[in-house]
Amino acid sequence: MSVVEQLKTFVDKVNRYPDRIQNEKDRVFQFDLTNKATIQIEQLKEGKAFLVEDGQKDADVTLKLSEHHLQKLLVDELNPTMAFMTGQLKVSGKIGLAIKLQELVRTYQELA
Repeated sequence: MSVVEQLKTFVDKVNRYPDRIQNEKDRVFQFDLTNKATIQIEQLKEGKAFLVEDGQKDADVTLKLSEHHLQKLLVDELNPTMAFMTGQLKVSGKIGLAIKLQELVRTYQELA
């Protein structure tokens, strides 16, 4: 499964279970992949999320990493702290949102 397909699956889960993000703020998570692709997930406080390839919105947090590492992050097999410390992951913007993303991934990982 490609990273875009994995992100679509994640966004679909968010949209099927919007109650888990209803109290969140509107935000944009951006992924700058080393193959030059830019992908954004727009999360809205109404409990909806959208996947935008080549997104142009201002990101609240940007994660720069390889497609392989993003795939591992999406299945909760990547330790973001270790990846950051070893240079496999670079974060710009609101670093706390990178941690929030990890929490969201874990929350939705458990759901079918």
